[in-house]
Amino acid sequence: MWEPICQHIHQVTGQPFELVDLRSVGGGCINQGYRLVSRDRSYFVKLNRAEQIAMFEAEALGLQQMFETHTIRVPKPICSGVAESACYLVLEWLDLGRSSRSADREMGRQLARLHQFRQATAFGWERDNTIGSTPQKNPWTTDWITFWQQYRIGYQLELGRRRGGYFSQGDRLLDRIPAILADHHPHPSLVHGDLWGGNAAVTAEGEPVIFDPATYWGDREVDLAMTELFGGFSAEFYQGYHEVYPLDSGYESRKILYNLYHVLNHFNLFGGSYAGQADRMIAQLIR
Repeated sequence: MWEPICQHIHQVTGQPFELVDLRSVGGGCINQGYRLVSRDRSYFVKLNRAEQIAMFEAEALGLQQMFETHTIRVPKPICSGVAESACYLVLEWLDLGRSSRSADREMGRQLARLHQFRQATAFGWERDNTIGSTPQKNPWTTDWITFWQQYRIGYQLELGRRRGGYFSQGDRLLDRIPAILADHHPHPSLVHGDLWGGNAAVTAEGEPVIFDPATYWGDREVDLAMTELFGGFSAEFYQGYHEVYPLDSGYESRKILYNLYHVLNHFNLFGGSYAGQADRMIAQLIR
C-alpha cells in the first residue's frame, strides 16, 4: 500500500520520495495516522476505508482554501487517493511544540483575520463534507437563519431521531431559531467548523496552527463558540481575537445554539449522556 502513496507524493511534488521510516502516530478516533519519513523530509498520512475518500478530498479542499488566505497556518495538503482497500490523505508534516501566552494571543489574532477574509456571498460550501464522521450538508443558502435551522440543527435532530434520541422540544426549538437569530446579520466567513482544543496547536517554532477542519462559509461565531465547548483555549486567545475582530452583542446567547450542533453530533457519534446535555440546551434556548 505504501509504494503507490510514495509514488503519488513523487508525482505531485516532483521530488523522489524514498521511504526510510514509517511510524504510527495519533490519528484520532476516526482515522489512522502515520509519519512517512525519507532522508530529507516527512509527511503526515491519514488512512481510512477506501469508501471514505470523499471525506479526505473535502478535508484537503478545506485546508487548501484556508492555506490560500495567508492568515493562519494549516498543514498544507499534498495529495489524496485510494491504495488497495484504504484511502489516504497526505499532509505537510509539522513538528509541534508547547504553547505560550504570546502564541495563544497570536492564534486569536490570526483566526480573526481568517474570519475577516471575504470571498463568498452566501452560506454553505461547494460540496458537502463531514463533522467527525457525520455527513455535513452545505448547500449554498443566502439566509443564515435558514441555513442553521435546516442544515445544521434540523439535520442533526433528524439523525438523532434515527439513532433513538427523543428530543421532545426539538421542533419547538426549530420554530424559535428565527427569533433567536433575528437581530444578527453575519457576513459569510470561512470557518474551521470543528475548532476544539484538540484541533489547534503551535509548531516547534511557536507558530499557531489549526487542522482537521470541517470547513464551510458561515457565521464566524460558530468557531468561537466551539472553542468554549470543550475548553482548551486560554484567555490570551480571546484577547487576541477581540483585538482584531470584536464579537457582536448577543453572542453569549447565540453560542448555546451554535454549540448545540456539536452536542447533537456527539450524541449521533457516541450516544450516552450527550442526549441529556442536548435536551438541557434546547430547554435553555426555548426559555
